[in-house]
Amino acid sequence: MHNGSEVEQMMELGSASDERQLVVFQLGAELYGVEISRVHEIIRLQSVTRVPRAPVFVEGVINLRGKVIPVVDLRRRFGLPSADHTRASRIVVVEIGDQVVGVIVDGVSEVLRVNGATVEPPSPVVAGIDSEYIHGIAKLPERLVILLDLDRVLAQTERRALEGVN
Repeated sequence: MHNGSEVEQMMELGSASDERQLVVFQLGAELYGVEISRVHEIIRLQSVTRVPRAPVFVEGVINLRGKVIPVVDLRRRFGLPSADHTRASRIVVVEIGDQVVGVIVDGVSEVLRVNGATVEPPSPVVAGIDSEYIHGIAKLPERLVILLDLDRVLAQTERRALEGVN
């Protein structure tokens, strides 16, 4: 977390036109951000119904107010080691392409305004997850936030496979 003065400093940098509003969440020790406009809602982890023969990174489906949506385990999708879900674990319901998908994360920390000037393109030598999923890296005081390109997190063929899941 950060204090209010850091937020004020970030908001004073640059104009609103190059500012991004992000939902920041954790996977392991890393912080990731997605554009707030792509996030429908954030819900507590709930019982997920497994679906036979679904892609390996698909946890299953949930019933969200009468609508069945697929749930993706981002740890599995990124090839990160699995971890037990905790009370902080959440499902972030996002729009990927034209689909609504839930993604399981270790925790959601904040909504953050980031000045475009603090965002750098991903280095070609990125350790960890494939750089194709990364839109950029936001340099904030004392931490870095990896900005995900949600449209690339799931390939077109994988999105079609998800349509069969729900």
